[in-house]
Amino acid sequence: MKYLFSSLFTIIALVVGNGQVITVGLGGDFPTLSAAESSISAGDTVLILDGIYSSGSQFLEDLTGTPSQPILIMAAHEHAAIFRGGTEAIHLINCSYLELRDLIIEQQTGNGINIDDGGDYATPAHHISIFNCIFRDMAGTGNNDLLKLSGLDDFLIKGCSFVNGSAGGSGIDMVGCHHGVIEDNFIDRAGSSGIQAKGGTQHILIRRNILKDLDQRALNLGGSTGLQFFRPPLPNPIVDAFEAADLQVYSNIFIGSWSPAAYVGSVRVQVVNNTIFKPENWVIRILQETTESGFLPCGNNEFRNNIIYLESDLTEVNIGPDTDPNSFVFTNNLWYVESGQSWSPMLPVTDSNQVLANPLFADTSFGNFSVPPESPAVMAGKSLSEPSLDYDQRSYYDPPSIGAFEGHEDVTNVPYLIQDASIIMGPNPSSDTVTIDGDFSEATIHVLDSNGILVQDYSNTDAPLIIDLNGLPNGLYFIYLQSQQHAKLGVWRILKVSE
Repeated sequence: MKYLFSSLFTIIALVVGNGQVITVGLGGDFPTLSAAESSISAGDTVLILDGIYSSGSQFLEDLTGTPSQPILIMAAHEHAAIFRGGTEAIHLINCSYLELRDLIIEQQTGNGINIDDGGDYATPAHHISIFNCIFRDMAGTGNNDLLKLSGLDDFLIKGCSFVNGSAGGSGIDMVGCHHGVIEDNFIDRAGSSGIQAKGGTQHILIRRNILKDLDQRALNLGGSTGLQFFRPPLPNPIVDAFEAADLQVYSNIFIGSWSPAAYVGSVRVQVVNNTIFKPENWVIRILQETTESGFLPCGNNEFRNNIIYLESDLTEVNIGPDTDPNSFVFTNNLWYVESGQSWSPMLPVTDSNQVLANPLFADTSFGNFSVPPESPAVMAGKSLSEPSLDYDQRSYYDPPSIGAFEGHEDVTNVPYLIQDASIIMGPNPSSDTVTIDGDFSEATIHVLDSNGILVQDYSNTDAPLIIDLNGLPNGLYFIYLQSQQHAKLGVWRILKVSE
C-alpha cells in the first residue's frame, strides 16, 4: 500500500493573468523591481531572474490588481532570486491583489519585507498573498522583523520559512491587520516572537505552523502598541478596545521557546488542538501591557485540546496584573512531565476533562509528534466545530484526539491527497527511497532541506520517480512539485530516518 506524504500546504492554483510578462534582473526588461513599477498593471506577471539583488529597498506603491487579474511577482526559478542586504528587500505601500512567490529574502538591517497602508489607516492594503518564500538571517539586532505587516487586510502567508531573525524582532509582525490566514509555515529562531498580532489586529487564523526555539513568545497574541498606531483608529473616548481579538490558533506544533503562547491584552482568542513540546519557562502567559482607560482586560479566551509535554515542572501559567484570568476556558488538555514526578498543572481555572499521561509521541528525536491509536490523547478531546483538520490535514475524529495530530485508527492510515488522486507518494517516514507516481510529466521536482535549500533536483523526470534519500542526514525534508504550466503545485514534508 502506498502512503502520501504529510502536506506542508494545500494546493494553490497559480493563476497567471492575461497581462504581460515582465522580466527583472540582469538581461531582463528592467534591472530592478522599482524600475519596473510604472510598467506593471493588473494581470501582469513579473519574473525575477536568477541572481542576487543587493541594490537596496525596492519600493512599490499603489500597485493594484483585481480579483480575477492579480499582479504576480515571482522568481523565474524557485528560490533562485535572492534579495540580499539593504534596509529592506521589498516595501509594498497601499497595494492590493498582489502575490509574491518563491523568493529568498536575507540579511536586511530593517525589515525583510514591509507591507503597509501608506499611513492612511482608512484605506488598508488588502488581498496580498505570500507563498513559498524564505526569510532568513536578519542583519539587525533590534526590533527588526523578517516580515512586517501594518494595516493589511485579507491576506495569506503560506508555505514560507522564517529562520534566524533579529533578537528583538519577530518572524511575522502584524499591527492593525484583519482577516488573514497564516498557515503551513516553518518558523525557527525568528526572534523575540515568531508571530505577533497587536494594534487592533482581528480575525486571524494561525494554523499548521511549526514554531521552534523563539527567544520569548512563540505567539504574541496581542502586545503593546502606541495608541496612534491602532488600525482602525481608536475612538475618542476609547471604549472596549483591544490589542487583538478573534484569533484562532489551530493544529500548530510548538518546540522549545521561553513561552509558546502569550495572551496580551487580547480577547476571544482560541488556542485549540496544538502540540507544545518542552517549553523553557512558561506554557502560556496572561498579560495586560496596554492599560489606558477603555481597554478590555485580557480575558474571555480559550485553551482547549492541547498537548503540553514538559521536560520538568515549571510555572505553567504566568498571570500579570489588570487581566481577567478567571474568564478563561481550559478544557480537555493533556499534560505530561517527562521526569515522571507526581504532579498536576497550576491553572487559573479548572481544566475540565484534563488528562495527565504520556501522549506516546511517535519519535520526537525526528520531529514526529503524531500519536498512535493507543495514545491517551485519542478520543479525549472536546468535540468542536473547528479545527476540522489536523496538522497533516486529516479530518479529526469525533471526539477528536488532543493535540495537533489525529491518532484514531479509522483515519490514521487514510492517505491524504494533497492535490489530486493522480499523484501519490510514499512511504513516510523513509530510510532510503521515496516513490512518486502519477501524472506529472515535464515538472519541476525539488527536494529541499528544512532551511529551504535545494539538495536534489529531479525535474523533468517521468513517473514513476524513485527519490534516493541515501546519503542525506536524518531529519525533515520537503518535496516540491510544480508542472510546467503551473497547473499543479504541491509541497510534501518527509522524515528521513535510520533503518
